[in-house]
Amino acid sequence: MDADTLRRYLEFYQDMGIKMLYRQPGAVRQPEPAAAASPETRQAPVLPPMAPAGETLLAILEDIGDCRRCPLHAGRNKLVFGVGNERSPLVFVGEGPGADEDEQGIPFVGRAGQLLTQMIEGTAKKEGIPLRREDVYICNVVKCRPPGNRTPEPVEMETCGQFLYRQLAAIRPKALCALGGTAARALTGHKEGVTKMRGRWFQWRDIPVMVTYHPSFLLRPYNQNAKREAWEDLKKALHFVYD
Repeated sequence: MDADTLRRYLEFYQDMGIKMLYRQPGAVRQPEPAAAASPETRQAPVLPPMAPAGETLLAILEDIGDCRRCPLHAGRNKLVFGVGNERSPLVFVGEGPGADEDEQGIPFVGRAGQLLTQMIEGTAKKEGIPLRREDVYICNVVKCRPPGNRTPEPVEMETCGQFLYRQLAAIRPKALCALGGTAARALTGHKEGVTKMRGRWFQWRDIPVMVTYHPSFLLRPYNQNAKREAWEDLKKALHFVYD
């Protein structure tokens, strides 16, 4: 295995939240004679594929099952996986479910979700792009509601992150839109605040990521300037994907 391939594997495992790799029992080979250790004859280590071939969102959801992998499961009503067009070239990623989402099992259905729908459809209409909410895919970093809508803890984001990354790998959109600081950090690894990151392109693996404000932040009455900025961010994302 060449260095570039190994680097891509390690980057993939890092995205999945895997911090340590272990050699399986029986995988250790005895040292080969020097004459047999040439690049042409040396056997490359066997690694699992970077993403299951042809994995579907349904298969990922079935794998999650009645998830009890992190503490968030204790307080949830329904697991909130994702909704929308599974072949969408644009995916919106938020932080986590709220009370309405926890009740219905669908992301962004409360007040923030209604605003997101208006942003998507209103901006698209003004820009001459025939697009409705159901044409895109929407999901969150964590799939269960954090108590009191608090920010997810690192262990919760790491546990759920593996399923988010598998969702994105299965959809393979042209671009992602990170809604708020938690989603931006989960997708880009940057630690800056969303105010500094918004309106800029980053990357998750090889997919461009546009960062903007979370709709719940825009609902606050003193954030009118932020609302205008978010509309501009969304215009950039829509034109990049659909022009």
